[in-house]
Amino acid sequence: MRAFLLLAASLIAVSPLAAQTPAPATGAAQPAAQSPSAALSALFAASDADNLKRNPIFGLFRGDTSRADQIGEFITDAAYATEKRAAENELKALAAIDRSALTPDEQVSYDTFKWQRETDLAGLQPNLLAATAPRPIDHFFGFHNFLAELQAGESAAPFKTLKDYEDALKRHDQFALLLDLAVLRFRQGMKTGVVQPKLVVNNIIDQLNNLTAGGTDGSIMMKPVQKFPDSISAADQARLKAEYARMIGERINPALIRLRDFLKTEYLPVARDQPGLVAMPGGPELYRYLVASNTTTALTPDEIHNIGLSEVARILKGMDEVKARVGFQGDRPAFFTYLRTDPRFKFASAQAMGDAFRATGKKVDGVVGRLFSTIPKSPLEIRPVPAHREKTDAAGSYQGGTPDGSRPGVFFYNAYDLPSRSNYGVETLYLHEGVPGHHFQISLAQENDKLPAFQRFGGNTAFAEGWALYAESLGPELGMFTDPYQLQGRYEDEMLRALRLVVDTGIHSKGWGRDQAIEYMLANSSMSRTDATAEVERYIAIPGQALAYKIGQLTISRLRAKAQAALGPKFNIKDFHAQVLMTGALPMAVLEAKIDRWIAAQSAK
Repeated sequence: MRAFLLLAASLIAVSPLAAQTPAPATGAAQPAAQSPSAALSALFAASDADNLKRNPIFGLFRGDTSRADQIGEFITDAAYATEKRAAENELKALAAIDRSALTPDEQVSYDTFKWQRETDLAGLQPNLLAATAPRPIDHFFGFHNFLAELQAGESAAPFKTLKDYEDALKRHDQFALLLDLAVLRFRQGMKTGVVQPKLVVNNIIDQLNNLTAGGTDGSIMMKPVQKFPDSISAADQARLKAEYARMIGERINPALIRLRDFLKTEYLPVARDQPGLVAMPGGPELYRYLVASNTTTALTPDEIHNIGLSEVARILKGMDEVKARVGFQGDRPAFFTYLRTDPRFKFASAQAMGDAFRATGKKVDGVVGRLFSTIPKSPLEIRPVPAHREKTDAAGSYQGGTPDGSRPGVFFYNAYDLPSRSNYGVETLYLHEGVPGHHFQISLAQENDKLPAFQRFGGNTAFAEGWALYAESLGPELGMFTDPYQLQGRYEDEMLRALRLVVDTGIHSKGWGRDQAIEYMLANSSMSRTDATAEVERYIAIPGQALAYKIGQLTISRLRAKAQAALGPKFNIKDFHAQVLMTGALPMAVLEAKIDRWIAAQSAK
């Protein structure tokens, strides 16, 4: 989920012109006269400003176009070294601040910043970089797709003014350079055995074929010059069309084709047959890091695997209750087959699919104020996944808007292979991706200008995805799941996240194969083979990320139950949700400490 934002949060970038020369070390000097609060605020401001200088593309996602002519380079040794120095210096500056002299909210910020920068620094150590840098793209978070969509006007980059169009031309040139740099990184991995699995490589090749199949005129990156705003003159329109065609036809498409041909002829033959990190040099150590960074916990792969098995068993009982409630005659596998195949559970068209999500959104909007005291000002739009990536995309995803609401948040639904999509998942998927899931969590953080920028615009997967999965559980309180089949859809989505705990750890720490993982998912849910295949191939491409959902949700649900038990009639659901949401995405330990303090304060009233 949230493919664009997750990628933007993970990319490491420097100015292309300075890529080969490490930038000066960053980190704010702390004047002796500053109070701890002022020093903390100054550090956060300096860190954010330095981050935007190193990573200019991040500004686009905030609506800042001042450096929109730069992408950044992401994958050079100089870029990694610069990021490492920044984390080291910022942690040193943080350690010089007296945490005990800060307010409770400032301590939350302190602890969150410390966790994030320590996690960043750990990932930039030589042993982990050796296992990550030589694999610069995959089919899920590859910048070949991300930047193509950015340049197509389907992401954060605006195309409203002449400057917007000129900026995009400059980004085009940098895009082509990055594609060639990716080949160099892949070659580095070929020498050390740090390579992608064959199925990931084949999926990337398919995506590159899709991006180049239409030639210059059919490229999605030509979309901005197919329709101009009225403010751009006819002469400029003609010039821009010619320059875009030349840039795409002579620079970008040839670079995409070079990457594709390299992957197909040189890299694929030496790519891994076994999909899990357990089979790659440095893979087991990298997986342990990915588990910790994605879940923000100290849980081991084995512990998470066992939690998953327990959750699968619990959810199956709920599904059996639905089967009995609807009067289905047959065993559980027969029920799953019925849910997969019966025409009543299929959408008549892609338009009908979108209409169903829009109708659900209208219903939720009317009642969501029962549970939340603050509603985002950013609007939410519902759109289909762009065709060029729908085959490998998730069933739903979310892209955040801008803090001022000028660009809406977007819930993307996937209509690829429409017969494989089930209409009983509409309510739960909308709650997760839209309201009160990702759209609420991301928008409320962005719109809270009292927070430091890293809390407004950054975060971690366990909180973001844990919140969205928790948001699904609010369905009954929002009038959802009265239809038993929509309740089954809720169980199906929760089951998906439980299966991920078993399958992700199975693949990357226990040596499971792709087909074994797919069959396990099909045996324990009614999901289609298309969906199960896309899910498993996602876990193979981005190890550990899928663990965050259930671990985060279990934590938030446990904290709510703790608060309700401790406070009794003093418990207020709106206040609890505000405590969880209004300080941005927190590591699980920081969130728990915050809720414990809130419980104590409420109990004392």
